[in-house]
Amino acid sequence: CRPIRNLTQMKGYDITTHKLACFGGAGPQHACAIAKALGMSKVFVHRYGGILSAYGLSMADAVHEEQEPAADVYAYCDPSKTNDDPSATTREERLACLGKKASEKLIKQGYSNDEIVVEKYLNLRYEGTDTAVMIKDPTLTGKDYTSSHLAYADAFKAHYSREFGFVLEGRNILIDDYRVRAIVPGKTPLPCVPVSSLGEPEAIGSTRAYFENGWENVKVFNTEYLKPGHGIQGPAIIVQSISTIVLEIGCTACVTSDGDLEITVDSEISPLPSSIKIDQSEPSIEEIEEDPVQLSIFSHRFMGIAEQMGRTLQRTAISVNMKERLDFSCALFTADGGLVANAPHIPVHLGAMQAAVKFQVEYWNNDEGLQEGDVLVSNHPQLAGGSHLPDITVITPVFHEGEIIFFLASRGHHADIGGISPGSMPPHSKKLEDEGAMIIAFKLVRNGQFQEGGITEILKSPGKIPGNHGTRNLSDNLSDLRAQVAANNSGIRLLKELVGEWGLHTVQAYMNFIQQNAELSVRNMLKDFAKKNGSRTEAVDYMDDGTPIKLTIEINQSTGNATFDFTGTGPQVLGNFNAPPSVTYSAVIYSLRSLVGLDIPLNQGCLAPITFLIPKYCLLNPSDDAGVVGGNVLTSQRVVDVVLRAFKACAASQGCMNNLTFGDSKFGYYETIAGGVGAGPTWEGRSGIHTHCTNTRITDPEILEKRYPVLLREFSIRQGSGGEGKNNGGCGLIREIEPLRELTMSILSERRTLQPYGLAGGSPGQCGRNLLVKDGGLVVNVGGKCSTTINVGERLRIETPGGGGYGQRD
Repeated sequence: CRPIRNLTQMKGYDITTHKLACFGGAGPQHACAIAKALGMSKVFVHRYGGILSAYGLSMADAVHEEQEPAADVYAYCDPSKTNDDPSATTREERLACLGKKASEKLIKQGYSNDEIVVEKYLNLRYEGTDTAVMIKDPTLTGKDYTSSHLAYADAFKAHYSREFGFVLEGRNILIDDYRVRAIVPGKTPLPCVPVSSLGEPEAIGSTRAYFENGWENVKVFNTEYLKPGHGIQGPAIIVQSISTIVLEIGCTACVTSDGDLEITVDSEISPLPSSIKIDQSEPSIEEIEEDPVQLSIFSHRFMGIAEQMGRTLQRTAISVNMKERLDFSCALFTADGGLVANAPHIPVHLGAMQAAVKFQVEYWNNDEGLQEGDVLVSNHPQLAGGSHLPDITVITPVFHEGEIIFFLASRGHHADIGGISPGSMPPHSKKLEDEGAMIIAFKLVRNGQFQEGGITEILKSPGKIPGNHGTRNLSDNLSDLRAQVAANNSGIRLLKELVGEWGLHTVQAYMNFIQQNAELSVRNMLKDFAKKNGSRTEAVDYMDDGTPIKLTIEINQSTGNATFDFTGTGPQVLGNFNAPPSVTYSAVIYSLRSLVGLDIPLNQGCLAPITFLIPKYCLLNPSDDAGVVGGNVLTSQRVVDVVLRAFKACAASQGCMNNLTFGDSKFGYYETIAGGVGAGPTWEGRSGIHTHCTNTRITDPEILEKRYPVLLREFSIRQGSGGEGKNNGGCGLIREIEPLRELTMSILSERRTLQPYGLAGGSPGQCGRNLLVKDGGLVVNVGGKCSTTINVGERLRIETPGGGGYGQRD
């Protein structure tokens, strides 16, 4: 069902208003069940469904397409130019030329010019975005658009609004491509005519088949004996010569005048398994028994909802950070804020998101409270469960009969939210206020109204501090926040569908079962480790400035409980790689999930057996005003290395996210750069991978150079940087960037002094290097944390660390 939802709901189409057409030998066997799961009421099975592709080829259009790139403005956003048509002089000429070329190709195939129909298209996008939409000539669609001289623009806005939920004001509409399709239409089947009902036909036999309610005795029918007007009530099996149709419980098949089958699906039939006992009223949570099969189904359904939220966020976001790098996470939470399921997004977000949701649940437990139509926003790392200030969390309560039943949240990294340097990742920040706008609790949407004025004031507030700056790209902030709201809303729709399908108590029960399953899996892993290695283990590693991160783990072999004691970790620093406790929770929950050898969702249950001891005012539990922007992206990686070292799991990975930012007073850009992965007992480390707490992509070279005033001079594997061993560590990367105008470039990195450790006799990986290549060839090492102005002709070269090796070489 996920791919179907991706092609429909994620593009703004209501799937329940469509028919599900199936083909192939196996398609009709699953079509009814899929339609039920999707909430669709009609299924269409063609009489030649088993060979529909071949049948379709015999009736298909003959088509030839021609397309060429463009860089034209189609419509201006300036109100004084709304009547202008800037591409008019060349547009029709280019489309006509392409149409002639395409038609000539079909004529050479033997078709006459009179048979050919030419369709024109423009590939349009908003300026400053990367999402283009291919728009067909509106005069051929039969739809009425108000601006006749700019009809493509009206069609584009309508399509954009349907798919993304909003339109962008104040942006020009650009033409990326001209395209034409020359078509010789194929045969078009005549529409079906109504037929009189003939009732149910005679069955050719019966058999036992397993449906959602268990085994059923069902009739078997053969399509050779069916006539137009015959109707069959499910459950039943209908045999064709080239496929088999499974008619589910509550479905009715009718034979059309052409001999096809049109199936009506009764959406009121709930596919509850026999293990879930129901009567006239829904059972209480305590009465519902865990079913292993349904546990797996619900686990995937919950994860599917989070994935759908992520796809919606990617589609609707504006910034490169979210649309291209996918630096965001989406997750589902219980009514008390416990993490249930997440999509495989950014590990460092997920444990911290739970802390953020729990804080908001407690904060808004007051007279004002939360109402349907409210959406919350926060980012404060120490006070509100944030990770660092650029990661803004949008939280939406889900209501059912006036009560909050779940929360949905999306956390996204905003490329700039103010602070002392562009990109809001200053290498030398010493206080939290240096790093951008701080939000403890704010209603981003109140009673269904987006609070643009209030959030704008918050994002601009750092500019009131001397030497500081408000957000440098407010329009992108607002657009991405709207995208996060839209992502949460898409999750609400899917969750409510799930509740409608199974009942609230069943959904809540399986949320609890999934958390309990994760808890049991972690407890069993800890018990197994303690039996083999003893109940106590410890490890220590160091930041580049020498600050230790020390961990002592005590495991109760009988219960599987464990204490993670970080006593001995160094004090907070006068810098920005302090990490709030929520980041440590994220690093530990990720590590434990990685150590469990079972396919379980990462959720609150993973931390249920764990007790944390983190001394106050140490590096991992700093004061409320301490700088933390590097803790989320540097220290989190070192905590993972320490945890995995304590469990003797693998060598250290690059231990860094290599955070690069650049910009000026008009924009800020941020990316993380991959490196080498540590090797393990049975595997070699991968090269050039975003490791552990980061799981983002890097911006494509084409997008980077198109959107920003830079050239990417080199992007390659840093050969030989991985540690040697029985299994070698992965190699880091080289990324070299040259500005096209004077820019401030900043690098926030680690593992520039201390190497990623090897394990079991393996060699460490190489340290990283940050180099400024000046005009004339002079190379300067700028160190692990630096912010400097780089001029035209100069280049910043980042060489990322390799992973450690594992085991001694033979």
